[in-house]
Amino acid sequence: MWPTVLLVIYATCITAASFAGGWLPSMLRLTHDRMQFVVSFVAGLMLGVALFHLLPHAAHETGSLDRAIWWTMIGLLTTFFLVRAFHFHQHGPAESSDEPARFAQGHDHDCPGHHAQELATLELNPLSWVGVTLGLGIHTFIDGVALAASVAADAEDHADGRLLGLGTFLAVLLHKPLDAMSITSLMQVGRWSRLWMRLVNAAFALICPIGAAVFYLGVRYGGLAASAVGCAVAFAAGVFLCISLGDLLPEVQFHRHDRFKLSALLLLGVALAWGIGFLEPDHAHDLPAAPAAHEHGAR
Repeated sequence: MWPTVLLVIYATCITAASFAGGWLPSMLRLTHDRMQFVVSFVAGLMLGVALFHLLPHAAHETGSLDRAIWWTMIGLLTTFFLVRAFHFHQHGPAESSDEPARFAQGHDHDCPGHHAQELATLELNPLSWVGVTLGLGIHTFIDGVALAASVAADAEDHADGRLLGLGTFLAVLLHKPLDAMSITSLMQVGRWSRLWMRLVNAAFALICPIGAAVFYLGVRYGGLAASAVGCAVAFAAGVFLCISLGDLLPEVQFHRHDRFKLSALLLLGVALAWGIGFLEPDHAHDLPAAPAAHEHGAR
């Protein structure tokens, strides 16, 4: 019962965090710099969780390093093409900057006027949030699957009172408010009513728990093979790698200001992901047995 109870707690926290993130643009004037600090920390956390937790778990669960790598690659490419198709992950509120003049002068970003031009384009298209919501919705459903797969994988090693899947939970918990904020910021720019913003924000907040429930119930009652858990964890590792390396880190890298702070927060996120490993049993990251590891034909 503990994995089920813990997953419900995780899903409830993520739903609340996502909903709160969607409300922030209408309640607070968030600064550009503060958003970059958050993005840098979350990028490090997602990168560390993918490499320190999800990928080793996947190899352990599937019994094949080759299979884990293949599913990681599938997850990475799937996320890449989702981002390319829907152009989501607009990190940062629609109207935020510590010093607005820096955008116009190009002092804050290696591409002068990048944010100003982007926002000007968004203002001309009040339906920009629809494509973003669709892309983020698919991505968020996958996050829910990743969360449930991580809890299920940890539960096979220990079903006591430990915080199963903690690393994945923290990465999703801290990332979902940024996603929700992207949607409601675009709706705000498009001059949508608060009622519509509330409805869309609430619906988006429920997608992650739905994804977690679908996968977890499928494993427990739907007869999904145990190897499906390992494949899902590997897929999630690819998703986290793509988001951290292809989306979050470039957003931080492009900025000349506060390089030391941004780098320190990135390393802090990686360190937190590594430290979470001490809460897991040693055998959770055991490598597959030698025969399985060398079966390159097995997929």
